[in-house]
Amino acid sequence: MDARDEALVRLGRMLREHAYEFTTITPESHRRVNARERDAVSLRDVFGWTRPFAREILAAEILEAMSAAGCVEGQEDALRSSVRFSTSGPLLFVHSAYPTTGSDAVFFGPDTYRYLALLRRLAPSAARAVDVGCGTGAGGLAIAIGCRELLLTDINETALRFARINAAINGIENVRIMKSDVLHDVDGEIDLVVSNPPYLIDDLARTYRDGGGRFGEALSVEIVRQAIDRLGYGGRLILYTASAIVAGRDSFRDSVAPILSSAKLRTHYEEIDPDVFGEELERPVYAEVDRIAVVALDVRKF
Repeated sequence: MDARDEALVRLGRMLREHAYEFTTITPESHRRVNARERDAVSLRDVFGWTRPFAREILAAEILEAMSAAGCVEGQEDALRSSVRFSTSGPLLFVHSAYPTTGSDAVFFGPDTYRYLALLRRLAPSAARAVDVGCGTGAGGLAIAIGCRELLLTDINETALRFARINAAINGIENVRIMKSDVLHDVDGEIDLVVSNPPYLIDDLARTYRDGGGRFGEALSVEIVRQAIDRLGYGGRLILYTASAIVAGRDSFRDSVAPILSSAKLRTHYEEIDPDVFGEELERPVYAEVDRIAVVALDVRKF
């Protein structure tokens, strides 16, 4: 890590020492809360709500760390953090500030919390695990204690930077961060693949949102395809994604059915939330879609 990365690690550790906690909500809910025009008076306002703040509300050492990390913007009484910090249990994660409009933005929100809950419920111990499209690294870091070797992969350099910093903030050392398009650059056999990939069609083509294909399912299908090929005997894939339900048909499930038809696979598929991102249904690309459902696919290879 360079000096700016180390400063961001230092800032994260300071927030932990101050017992900082923040649960990140959807961008639309975030917008509504910030529309109340409250002045920033706390660490949560600065590093959670991304509100403009006056210099004097922060301790000198926190401002110093922000400056060294290059994550403070604006002037004097209207400063702003260019990163957010969110918490899940004992873990603290740095990610992109609100609003996440940049093409390389790294998102953390309700999907992340549902993904972490799924992993806590299902993820086994593993000799070698890979979090594909890791983003902040939240999924992999949450299961790191049960892994001998953990790889966090992404194609987004900003995501890889945040994942590296988050591992350091949380004191997790059995982790390797590497750039890879799905599993193309990961060598060897894998025991566990986990992933929470983008699953929408995004007009801005933001990496964290756009999954490609007809309804955003293409990347999720490709992860299933590559993981099945790379898992060893007893290996497992746990995928958190979403499916466009069209005329009552689950389009993602239909897309992966041919890949999962082998007798050497045991699969479990469940709908976690029947209706997310309802505002997307107003867009032409989703004109035929009844609803967008969050789903989980659990595959074991024998």
